[in-house]
Amino acid sequence: MSRSHGRPLAALTLLAVLWLAGCTGGQSPTTPEGSATPAAIATEGTTPSDAGAATSAPAPVALVPNGTAAENLPFFTQVVGAVWSGPDQVAGRAYIDALAAAGFDKGSMQVTADQTTIGNPAESIEFSVRLGDDCLVGQVGPSIGNPVSTVLPGLSAGGCLIGQTRTIDW
Repeated sequence: MSRSHGRPLAALTLLAVLWLAGCTGGQSPTTPEGSATPAAIATEGTTPSDAGAATSAPAPVALVPNGTAAENLPFFTQVVGAVWSGPDQVAGRAYIDALAAAGFDKGSMQVTADQTTIGNPAESIEFSVRLGDDCLVGQVGPSIGNPVSTVLPGLSAGGCLIGQTRTIDW
């Protein structure tokens, strides 16, 4: 993706994330790394009297087989954060491989290019997993800062990402 095409896509994605964040007021807060805080996950749905006990042992985050995108967002965010913490922060294949190893369907995934058309590292990459009518979408890269993950509606033509994506043929 060229620099001139990457910025509008990144800006559009950021606007969509911000718009959705404003519409979903009841979701758990996220850390700068883009993952729900253990306290937010553990205390969601608890009363003040039992919140202290819940925060000392956060609920395990795992794939919800046949679950919705919203149900699987915490696990998706956890997997994205683990890759971001490693050496392949801006390698689309690393995210696809980690998500597939975690149990997400590789056939339902999309990823953008790691490099621009002239061979420079991409300023950001996006990747997604389609679950039913919705998509888990992640974005990482030097222009983004910390990883971003969210749930967005799937495209009517199928898939999740607008624009050119790489073939996942590995």
